[in-house]
Amino acid sequence: MWIAPESRSLTRWIVPAIVLGAGGVVAVVMTTDGRVGTGLVALAVLAGYAAALAYRRNEPALTISEGFGSGHRARAHLRAAAMTGDVVTGALVAAVVVQGLRGADIMPYAWLAAVAGGTYALSALAGGRSI
Repeated sequence: MWIAPESRSLTRWIVPAIVLGAGGVVAVVMTTDGRVGTGLVALAVLAGYAAALAYRRNEPALTISEGFGSGHRARAHLRAAAMTGDVVTGALVAAVVVQGLRGADIMPYAWLAAVAGGTYALSALAGGRSI
């Protein structure tokens, strides 16, 4: 008997796998160009982004805390904050890849991506705890 959630489980891994594969391709391109360190940094940024996407793959909705209030405005604020974080993180990852492939310095973008990833990891860890 075929169960619907099982049929979707593979599709939830596609985007993180594509991002990780793109990180490998970018790292290989930069390494063959003689920029091993830049390739490894770009791979680390894309691997971290893939890990964040993989962590969130089963997340149907974020919990609403009392800090956002309750009701429609709270949900709208939470969605807006989540979308802003997603767009800014995606832009940072894209900047790392583009600047790396251009041969420019990627470290300012890599540091910002590391701050974004660290902030997300800490908030995900602390989000389930009541302080």
